[in-house]
Amino acid sequence: MSEAPERPDPPAEAPPEEAGLAQQLADTEDRFKRALADLDNYRKRAGREVEWRIQEDRERRLRDWLEAVDSVERALAMGADGPSSEGLQAVLEQMEAILARQGAQRIGAAGEPFDPERMEAISVRPDDAVPDRTVLDVARSGYTIGDRVLRPAQVVVARTPQRQA
Repeated sequence: MSEAPERPDPPAEAPPEEAGLAQQLADTEDRFKRALADLDNYRKRAGREVEWRIQEDRERRLRDWLEAVDSVERALAMGADGPSSEGLQAVLEQMEAILARQGAQRIGAAGEPFDPERMEAISVRPDDAVPDRTVLDVARSGYTIGDRVLRPAQVVVARTPQRQA
């Protein structure tokens, strides 16, 4: 944005109506500069809002896609030895490739420490074999996009049994 050149004050001997016009011009220029700044701020705010809405829509569509992934995983778990297991496995791999291209990454695996910001404990089970608050089993995988949690993982968490004296 180019700035208007500074206007010198009217000479002291200028008629009063010329001094009034100079003041009116300065006021108009000030309002114009403020309007330009407001417009620039509006454009930036509108751009951020559009980006936010696009991101929200993308995440909503990916969450819908995750429901289909869950269904294929359940079908594979139920009929792992069935005649359609190879086909289902191929479909699942394609679905996971699509998720990866969209930036979605799977979170929550057995043996990881429990992270309440990325995981949801659906059950706690006593277990001496692993450290306290370790994920024992994953009921439903979670996913992230960048540092945002798209869907938390649902996990079974280990608790060290309390020793009785």
